Amino acid sequence: MGEEGGGRSCGTTRELQKLKQQALEYYRENDVPRRLEELLNSTFYLQPADVYGHLANCFSKFAKPPTICKVVGKIVLDGLGLPTLQVEVFCTVQNFPKHICSVVIATHFQVHENAFPELAEAEDVERSDAVSTAVQWVNGAIAQELQGVAPSHQAEVDRRLRTFFENKVKEDKERKELDKSLEDPTAPVPFPLMPPPPPPPPARKKGQKQGLKDSLAEKPVTLPEPAEPVLCGSMAIGAVSLAVAKTSAMLRSNPLYASMAVLKHPLEQPTKLSVPLLMVSLVSCGKSSAGKLNLMQEVIGIPHPGLTAKQPLPPKPEPKKGHNGGKRGPQLITGKMSHLGCLTITYDTIEQPLLLIQGICANLGLEMGRNLHLAINCAAHELMDYSKGKYEVMTGTYKNAAEMVDLYVDLINKFPFIIALIDPFRKEDSEQWDSICNALSSRCYIIAGSASQSISKLLEDGHIGPPKASGRIIKHTNHTTMSDLVEITNLFDSKKHIAIFGSTEGESSDDSLVDLAVGLGVRFIKLGGLSRGERVTKYNRLLTIEDELGQNGTLGFKEEHTFLYLSEDDEKDARAPEATAAVSADPPGPPQPVLPTEVVDASARA
Repeated sequence: MGEEGGGRSCGTTRELQKLKQQALEYYRENDVPRRLEELLNSTFYLQPADVYGHLANCFSKFAKPPTICKVVGKIVLDGLGLPTLQVEVFCTVQNFPKHICSVVIATHFQVHENAFPELAEAEDVERSDAVSTAVQWVNGAIAQELQGVAPSHQAEVDRRLRTFFENKVKEDKERKELDKSLEDPTAPVPFPLMPPPPPPPPARKKGQKQGLKDSLAEKPVTLPEPAEPVLCGSMAIGAVSLAVAKTSAMLRSNPLYASMAVLKHPLEQPTKLSVPLLMVSLVSCGKSSAGKLNLMQEVIGIPHPGLTAKQPLPPKPEPKKGHNGGKRGPQLITGKMSHLGCLTITYDTIEQPLLLIQGICANLGLEMGRNLHLAINCAAHELMDYSKGKYEVMTGTYKNAAEMVDLYVDLINKFPFIIALIDPFRKEDSEQWDSICNALSSRCYIIAGSASQSISKLLEDGHIGPPKASGRIIKHTNHTTMSDLVEITNLFDSKKHIAIFGSTEGESSDDSLVDLAVGLGVRFIKLGGLSRGERVTKYNRLLTIEDELGQNGTLGFKEEHTFLYLSEDDEKDARAPEATAAVSADPPGPPQPVLPTEVVDASARA
């Protein structure tokens, strides 16, 4: 009995010694004894009031970096009560799973105020399928693909998302080819619907001579190009990329705009960040308005560079006689709120809404062209009447593409405080884009919004393709990742192209796009009008960022508006390789910029 008991005791001792040796090796491998000794010594000298809190803070510095453990996709409602995608990110932080953040991405679908019921119903079904598919992707393959990845590795996350998306595109293409091969070849193929031909020119009266316009036959109107295909569920890519970027920022206790600035400038961080200039929708006189005027889907206010976003306006002066100051009082303006967040008013001429805003600013003591500028969103793609082959700028008033150029030139001549025209033509009218750039690019920005190619298409081509313009509106939708946004803004910067960060029409209360705009350093941000909670949230975020930058001493301001003349050879030069510049001994100097205040002064002297 004693020998047996002694044997068991020796065995237990040997096992205990073995465990002690393993523990010693384990702690030595992780450098625990040295760090623990240093920490205890420093704690004794510091004598913190909360000893264990101090030890916890010190040990947390040695913890492994957090890694993604779970990504969750959910269906939520946007600002219009329509389904959209929410993505939540969970990370393993100090051995425990923890919810870090969530983001909501808006869908790419446009809002149609007067859509046919069949069209609206079909779009609702398409939207529902897109969101449901995105949720499946996030909760399935994407969550597995990102498990264990550090959210700070944004480039690696975007690379995996891009590979996943490319595989989905390939699968979709193969599926469509298979479906096409299984179709019955004997089945009748419906002919595509073609717009009716333009009417013949009116017959000349007896004895009437042939004029110059009659001798020049108008070119037939180019049919609208098919919309770029959007893969069902692609919004999952953009949402997850944004969620990971926000997660990385929150884990480092940094604002998202600071993290985006680091992504854009990895070698040398900018010492100052500037808030993009606001583009605030003021009134709408577009196709859906009740008046005759169709040309102005949005009249947009832009503050002068150097003013803060929250700078107060001067006090309203007393009404003056002759300017809504007589006995009758000011004219009452009524209308409904547009989905763009501004008032839809009824006007019959192009000058009326501009004179209205000019009068209001004069009443507030603001000088147009010095304190406030305007931009016009023409939305020309909504104005084309294919039966006539012309733009219907006002009810019953039609203009061909060449006449539209003259209309815009006259508009800028009369109102030189207009510094931007958005979508003055359809994207198919490339010649007219060239013409208006030749005529007005030295006096205002020519911006492509709906007429622009998507970010993925621009990056695929590797250059800023047609139409020729001063700048483009970019939006974070579908499969656009954070890396894509950095790359496209770098491309714009290298070509001195203006970047406008815009929100989609189906908005949510997620304000992340404001941080993206600040971090990417875009010149303008277009958020719509100051109405509805989902827009006001973004404006409030912009004010918060401005305050933070001001308190940190890192607030910069955008430079003055300058307009560069876009010659006919600019597009060719942009596509030419850089080596071509070295061949020329005396390259032509850059075009001289023109300030809008110079244009206003010249107009006043005239």
